[in-house]
Amino acid sequence: MVVLIVENAPPSLRGEISRLMIEPRAGTFVGNLSARVRDRLWEMVTQKLSKKPEAGAMLIHSARTEQGFAIRSFGDPRRKVVDVEGLQLIKFCGV
Repeated sequence: MVVLIVENAPPSLRGEISRLMIEPRAGTFVGNLSARVRDRLWEMVTQKLSKKPEAGAMLIHSARTEQGFAIRSFGDPRRKVVDVEGLQLIKFCGV
């Protein structure tokens, strides 16, 4: 299972993502993708969002970890994924 959350993404990018995943809420996509497709999708999303400084994305996918998932993040410097003894946690650095 893969969950992809995008913020301030252009409609064209959301349209491209919706070809592979459903969008139950604005900017939140859910789907069942292979690791190869997931990695290519993440590359495409980060490449397109890098042109918009206010945009961000977070990808959460199934993984063989203690938590059962892994997190990737792009943009939004206030939220960082930190590793604490093998657990991935979100650190929020307020404004």
